[in-house]
Amino acid sequence: MHSLALAATLLPSEQGPQDIADWQPEAGDVFIADTDENIGYLVHPDGIQTSFPIVTGQRSVVRYIGRVYNARTPARAWTVLSKDIKGDRTTFGKDGTFLRLTRNSTDEDTPYGIHSHRSAVKMLADDYRYRSMGCIIVSYDVLAIIESTFALSGNRLPVLTVNGMDKDIASLREELIESAPEYDSFAMDR
Repeated sequence: MHSLALAATLLPSEQGPQDIADWQPEAGDVFIADTDENIGYLVHPDGIQTSFPIVTGQRSVVRYIGRVYNARTPARAWTVLSKDIKGDRTTFGKDGTFLRLTRNSTDEDTPYGIHSHRSAVKMLADDYRYRSMGCIIVSYDVLAIIESTFALSGNRLPVLTVNGMDKDIASLREELIESAPEYDSFAMDR
């Protein structure tokens, strides 16, 4: 059987991941970040997914912006509800885009977010990618895709950070959507 015919017989969730260069954002997509392997996943509502390298928090206590804290990226359910433009082009990349993570369990804005970095290409190419102050750092190209996803979904993007993939992507996506149920109904109405 030809690979195209085989792909047509598989359920979307059974198909292999798409290359990030071919990814088309859709309303209802979610972002899952595995901080153990430092791999990010964008997942469509039908289960089709793509993956890409990410940089996450250092695994140590740091002093940063007047605070002392453990910079490890926390494992939790979040929603991006706002996009800020930061002036620090080293930390936040060439255009300063910062997608702020809001904690789902408390609706609390946090200092954590998704952004690029002036040295993102170098950091993402490294085998050891625990280099941020707790945020998720992605390439400029991936950030543009995430921004489009955020906009397509009414300026909301569910994000799940996990320390190791102890469940399949479909189960993690379902758990994330359940933590922010208003998102699922919004995404289904579009």
